[in-house]
Amino acid sequence: MSGSKSSDGSFARAASRPPEAQDESPLGLTVHTLPSAEQAVASAQRTRHGRWKMLAVLAVCAAPVVASYFTYYVVRPEGRRNYGELIDPQRTLPERTAMTLDGAAVPLSTLKGQWLLVSVGGGDCDAACQKHLYLQRQLRESLGREKDRLDWVWLVNDTATPPAALDTALQKATVLRVDPADLAAWLAPAAGQALPDHLYVVDPMGNWMMRFPAAMDASGAAKAKRDLERLLRASSSWDEAGRPAKP
Repeated sequence: MSGSKSSDGSFARAASRPPEAQDESPLGLTVHTLPSAEQAVASAQRTRHGRWKMLAVLAVCAAPVVASYFTYYVVRPEGRRNYGELIDPQRTLPERTAMTLDGAAVPLSTLKGQWLLVSVGGGDCDAACQKHLYLQRQLRESLGREKDRLDWVWLVNDTATPPAALDTALQKATVLRVDPADLAAWLAPAAGQALPDHLYVVDPMGNWMMRFPAAMDASGAAKAKRDLERLLRASSSWDEAGRPAKP
């Protein structure tokens, strides 16, 4: 009985307390767990800073390539002129298949990863064709220690078989037979000229970006060499000899 009276007294004392002395309501607890305005602002700032950092990383990765082209195309000392004609817009290597002289299929994309000096001609290789092959070899060799960053490429645009007398001279060349329509989708001659009349420069990404004048002589070859040296120097921060290894 005494326990019952004690219990009744406890309930009476609790009921007699003023409202502010009683426990906080659940609503009050919920309000106090919300972040403050300062915390919300700080969180938003951290999110923005993270995005800017990500953009900065991407910019750093692209900077070497952008800088090399900016150096060559924009930052030019007064009075300096290119011998080769810059191609604008550049033309990207098409996703097509070429053939080796032995008949093996080779994707044209395998040419990517190196600077290319390209000539085009029929397999019978007349005097003009042989002159271009000679100039290509001499231009590459004249680059000295940088020559391994430039591939010498001859694209054969018909089904004729090259003369056996060229076998030794072409040992350091890449020779591929390419369909004329595929070539036309990538390379083009100057007005009034034919595709085999020029030498073409292609960057390591597969973009055709320069065309040397037709009927290039020894004097023109010296000017072409200077163009090649500038290109290699401008890209030295991101381009190395050899094609990147496939993962």
